[in-house]
Amino acid sequence: MKKTSKKNARLTKKEGLRLLKDADLLDLGMRADNFRKMLHPGGTVSFIIDRNINYTNVCINKCRFCAFYRDENDPDAYVLTRRKLFSKIRKTIALGGTQILIQGGLNPGLGIDYYTDLLRSIKERFRIHVHGFSPPEITYIAGRAGFSVGKTLQILMEAGLDSIPGGGAEILSDRVRKRVSPEKIGAEQWLKVMQEAHRLGMKTTATMMFGSVEGPEDIIGHLDAIRRLQDRTGGFTAFIPWTFQPGNTELGGRKKLKEASGGKAGPDLHPATGVEYLRVLALSRLYLDNVPNVQASWVTQGLKMAQVALRFGANDFGSTMIEENVVAAAGVKHRVSIDDIIGAIRGCGFQPVQRDMYYNIIKRY
Repeated sequence: MKKTSKKNARLTKKEGLRLLKDADLLDLGMRADNFRKMLHPGGTVSFIIDRNINYTNVCINKCRFCAFYRDENDPDAYVLTRRKLFSKIRKTIALGGTQILIQGGLNPGLGIDYYTDLLRSIKERFRIHVHGFSPPEITYIAGRAGFSVGKTLQILMEAGLDSIPGGGAEILSDRVRKRVSPEKIGAEQWLKVMQEAHRLGMKTTATMMFGSVEGPEDIIGHLDAIRRLQDRTGGFTAFIPWTFQPGNTELGGRKKLKEASGGKAGPDLHPATGVEYLRVLALSRLYLDNVPNVQASWVTQGLKMAQVALRFGANDFGSTMIEENVVAAAGVKHRVSIDDIIGAIRGCGFQPVQRDMYYNIIKRY
């Protein structure tokens, strides 16, 4: 899976850190754009029509960066009924959707039978790709069932799970994770779930949430961990970097952050600017030379910045996000239609194409 040559040698961690810290933004963007052109010379930009369905908002992890989770006894805690779930899927298919992204919290009231029954009930009624259950969810389901991660994945696959999203990665540094999500699985376990999924032939995506309390070295460490696993398995179809949204979160207040860490918070919270987003995106495209696709995040950055991202290494516009609740809970509510996405891609000089999870082209516009 390595992409090395004399002309385009693989970046080392030291070189990546230097570029992230010191490279001229436009020069870095141009390098990333040229690498994108080499990987995707056809002049197309892809997107997928899908819906993000959160089956529950109950979660025991209580991550400090999350505004979506609820306790079991909160008045607005829920587990989605099958009737509502099926209605959301029908509407997705009616809009041309080919996939649902289904994920939620770590709900102590749900066992593995809930998940297998859920998957089977979807597959019995609908012809749709199920992209679901992040590594923290998989680990929690396995632990409650008393099964290994591999066995749990096999059971879920047989019930109808098609692929796994990269949620729960945040920053793959346990030092950072102890500060932003101390109850969540560690970096090694996140990577283990993905490795097991790839071993079973299941494709997954990878993500990175930055702009909280991490430093440049943490970002490079995250990218390097993804690249090393991809070298071994080739199972990641895409990488999606996105920025922490501080609204309505515990982590959003400096005072709360310092209190939560015993007064030893270190560097203050530093939400990423648009310029920093583009810098990290471009560096990600260059560093992850073995991951074929990089997504722009219009959900956190807005449509205009996502357009700029297409010249900073991104070749994919991500999902239409017919429904999105987690980022919206933090007060960021960018909403776009399929026509908006098509128009935005065309406006940058690219041909829009609809894809599936595996980046097969379904439709050209």
